Parts: sequence; C-alpha cells; structure tokens
Amino acid sequence: MAAGRLPPAALTLRQFLRRQQVLQLYRKILRAIREVPAEADRRYLKDWTREEFRRNKDATEEDAIRMMITQGNMQLQELQRALKLAKS
Repeated sequence: MAAGRLPPAALTLRQFLRRQQVLQLYRKILRAIREVPAEADRRYLKDWTREEFRRNKDATEEDAIRMMITQGNMQLQELQRALKLAKS
C-alpha cells in the first residue's frame, strides 16, 4: 500500500464518529441493565439489546442510523427513569 493511501474498507471520519456513538450507546445500555434487580429481567434485557444491535449492524444509511441512535437514547433514558423509580 502506498504511503498516504487508505485501504478500501477504511471508514470516513463521519462513519468513524457515528460508530463511536453507537458503541457508546451500547455500553451505556449494558451498564444500565446491570442495575436491574431481577436476574431474569437482566438476562432478557441484555439478550434483547444484543439482538437489536446485531440486527442493525449492517445499516449504512446515515439518517436511519441517526434515528436508531436517537431511539436507543430514548429507551436508555426510559430504563434509567424506571430504575430510579424502583429504587425510591
């Protein structure tokens, strides 16, 4: 490979940043799930989360990815609110 050339599969800066957002969301969701008191519920939520991310891993359309990130953040906030209510 010549100096200064990227391999054909290299991500653009925008794709790289979007990927980082997705990974950050995934980690936040898994951390929030750890707070769920019931083992069966934790397992269900973890499996559901992994399946959703796997199902959408090949998405390439920028608008669709942005929408999925927004929906994921909303679901994360909902889970965090529910956990907060359960603790009080």
